[in-house]
Amino acid sequence: MTRARIDFDRLLKLRLVVARVGEMDLAKWWNTRGQLSRLGTAAVRRGFPRTHYFSQARSVFSVAGFRCREVFDPPKSVTLWQLPDTIEEEFEARWERWLDQADQWKPFFNELESLKEVELKTVLHFFNLITDEDVELFSQLRRSAEGRAVPIPAPFTATDRGVASLALGFACGEPGALAVPYARLDTA
Repeated sequence: MTRARIDFDRLLKLRLVVARVGEMDLAKWWNTRGQLSRLGTAAVRRGFPRTHYFSQARSVFSVAGFRCREVFDPPKSVTLWQLPDTIEEEFEARWERWLDQADQWKPFFNELESLKEVELKTVLHFFNLITDEDVELFSQLRRSAEGRAVPIPAPFTATDRGVASLALGFACGEPGALAVPYARLDTA
């Protein structure tokens, strides 16, 4: 795979929005209840006064990734929580920078923690994380026959659009009915 052409700040925001919408107090996809809400902030801030938002995020990312693998874990594929190693390593390498810039992320987290909307597509629009082309692709997405997955029609590309399609695919799910979006890796 060639070097990623991904805006990692946007990837973080996409993961955060999907993670928040999937919590038990909203779409009920994974077993965290308001961890990224004001309740979660109140619970975690005392122990991590400067970095609590990112501690909350790590927690929900871990639970969401586990739950997605539990529901549908396709071979030779990627999901929003399980991208190719090179991308995950680069994402992880940026974590320290995000922690150093925690104050700059505060407005985003404040908007996120007050979220009450369950319709993921609406929330992604609100945060300006999807484009018109992404919405056009969404119109082509369908849940699999058993309802547990959402196959992305084209192989995964390490681009903003490739990642956005994995995030937007969660919108094919319903409250209480997680459908895991995935894209095949092009192994040719």
